[in-house]
Amino acid sequence: GLPAGIGEPVFDKLDARLAQAMMSIGAVKAVEIGDGAAAAAARGSENNDQGGCGTNHAGGVLGGISSGEELVIHVRFKPTPSIAQPQTALFRDGTIGEISIKGRHDPVIGPRAAVVVESMAAMTILDLMLINMGARMERFTSFYR
Repeated sequence: GLPAGIGEPVFDKLDARLAQAMMSIGAVKAVEIGDGAAAAAARGSENNDQGGCGTNHAGGVLGGISSGEELVIHVRFKPTPSIAQPQTALFRDGTIGEISIKGRHDPVIGPRAAVVVESMAAMTILDLMLINMGARMERFTSFYR
């Protein structure tokens, strides 16, 4: 349902804003739009999204602007570091020692992460849609009438 035309070709690229938003979520270590890193290993002829073919290697974003295709974002989280095993740690005073963490530190971030990622994407898209409203004078004036 993401319409074509959301985002800008330079400073407010949709994929750049989405990556920034996703990286601001705690424990996120990698973000890919569409085929992401796999696109770097592909040939141009393999990675090229040709209209109507349904490939969507770009993940719904071309040149920083939504293409009208499905938005595809892959977000990778680091594992929970607080595990019930002795670990070496760097303390505030600069010394290194061993710690042992007690209690429950839920490693099951997956179910919650999906909701957070979808919400962050929705807020980012909405922000860019509001910016886009002012991109053309007739939209700007119709909004304020």
